[in-house]
Amino acid sequence: MSNVVWEREVDVLVVGAGAGGMAAALSAHLGGCSVLLVEKTDRVGGSTAVSGGAVWAPMNRQSEGAGHPDSFDKAWTYMRNTVGDAAPAEMQRAFLEACGPAIDALEQHTQVKLAARTYSPDYYPDREGAALGGRSLDPLAFDGRLLGRHFRELRDPLPEFVVLGGMMITLTDAKHLLSVTKSFASWKEGMKLVLRYFADRLRGYHRGTRLVLGNALAGRLFMSVLERGIDYWLNAPLKTLQVEDGRVAGACIEHEGRPTWVRARQAVVVATGGFPWNAALREQLYPHPTGPWSMSPAGNAGEGIEIANAAGAALGSDHFGPAFWAPVSLLQRPDGTQVRYPHLVWDRAKPGLMAVNAAGRRFVNEATSYHEFVLAMYRSNETVPTIPACLVCDSDFMERWGLGLALPGGRPREHLVRAGYLYRADSLEALAAQLQIDAAGLRESAARFDGYGATGEDPEFGKGSTEYNRYLGDADHRPNPCLGPLRKAPFYAVKVYAGDIGTACGIRCNAQAQALDAEGRPIPGLYATGNDMQSVMGGQYPAPGITLGPALTFGWVAGRHIARERSNTPSSTQAAAS
Repeated sequence: MSNVVWEREVDVLVVGAGAGGMAAALSAHLGGCSVLLVEKTDRVGGSTAVSGGAVWAPMNRQSEGAGHPDSFDKAWTYMRNTVGDAAPAEMQRAFLEACGPAIDALEQHTQVKLAARTYSPDYYPDREGAALGGRSLDPLAFDGRLLGRHFRELRDPLPEFVVLGGMMITLTDAKHLLSVTKSFASWKEGMKLVLRYFADRLRGYHRGTRLVLGNALAGRLFMSVLERGIDYWLNAPLKTLQVEDGRVAGACIEHEGRPTWVRARQAVVVATGGFPWNAALREQLYPHPTGPWSMSPAGNAGEGIEIANAAGAALGSDHFGPAFWAPVSLLQRPDGTQVRYPHLVWDRAKPGLMAVNAAGRRFVNEATSYHEFVLAMYRSNETVPTIPACLVCDSDFMERWGLGLALPGGRPREHLVRAGYLYRADSLEALAAQLQIDAAGLRESAARFDGYGATGEDPEFGKGSTEYNRYLGDADHRPNPCLGPLRKAPFYAVKVYAGDIGTACGIRCNAQAQALDAEGRPIPGLYATGNDMQSVMGGQYPAPGITLGPALTFGWVAGRHIARERSNTPSSTQAAAS
């Protein structure tokens, strides 16, 4: 017996209000459980709310309609050709078997609505089993006004996903906005977006209420939590788990400034977002050099993993890498705060952008996935300093596409130059001096790269050689949508660091998302999902949406399994009979 005095009692306590946590809460609630959802920060949404929102779910029911019929054998082949042995085969199989049904159930029973991409290649399209579309889904736009007074409780998106100080846009929206003076169709779409946004601001909203990307997914999940009457606490961090007779019986949650003991009759689900902001774990598990370069919310500091570990849960060890990588540029504000910009899909693949190391030499196919780009930074860094690396372009590229936080179309960028974020020079030699890299190497690399733009072939690194590369390039540019000139002064550059968008190393779990101990046995009453769960991708990155797909899937699986376990307990059976 313990000396704990329980102040609140529920069937299921879910810790963390991101996609995985909210999916678990909804699933358990729909299965008949009473649920309390607690969130460490003052906002709902976690990493999901600041993400691109893609959900990778092979064999989802929309795949065939999107023009890409899928099969288990095809998806399994691709997983084995990308993830391989970086994660347990049984967990990879469990994900593939559950992701389609989980997404279907969420769409049927909640506000979650997704649309399969008709064209969106997996990140390694030349490997057997890859698909060119259908597997990745995007959340449909969501009207934030439906959240009412709770809209302010939804985490705001990253600044780079908004324009005009608060209007969310997708890649398609951005293309329309850049073409408003060139196309009547783009002008119409652009005007609709802007008028809606200004109407929102006139009504007193702190930002636009048309939600897209991960913010739309988080908003839809949050709306579902509200509609179902699921109780939630904000500013309520997990402090410790209570174990009684070998079972996790509940937890201590800081609530309204004091410790509150919450009994969980069936289970606690840990979904606190991984450990990207835990300096000690990052120093221990990340390759070096590393730093505070994550795009995840700063609240994702690993407490859930550490507390679960203290309660007996084992950390996964069979993985290729500890994190999902992305090159990140850094802007220091005058007040000492830092802006981090992830170079995901907008600029690197476009024709005319070149990436170099301290020797002024290219080291990577610039159009590769953000994850592979950082892996290449680390490989190159073993012989030549490559962290930070430099993204280099000319003035035509800058005006057409922009570079990181520097926007295209003649928009103001002097403040970025003064802040030391954007480098600008009238010659490549002068640019190299500012960047403190080898001038001869940069000049020679630029000359070769410029030539590749003319021929349409990159014999060094193959930029523009895959379907995925070309998908992110400029479809109207010939002969290669990813290769273009680099010759017109002034020249520009930004430095990028080995950032991440979340961690891959977490709590070992089984196919029901139950946390496992060091001997591989399920710990009664403890589950994990999202980035707190050891990734079924093992630190590999096969396609867009491979964090949110498993988070939603195993969150749903966890809640369903808990509800079934509850219905099978004698007390529940007797209660149902009475």
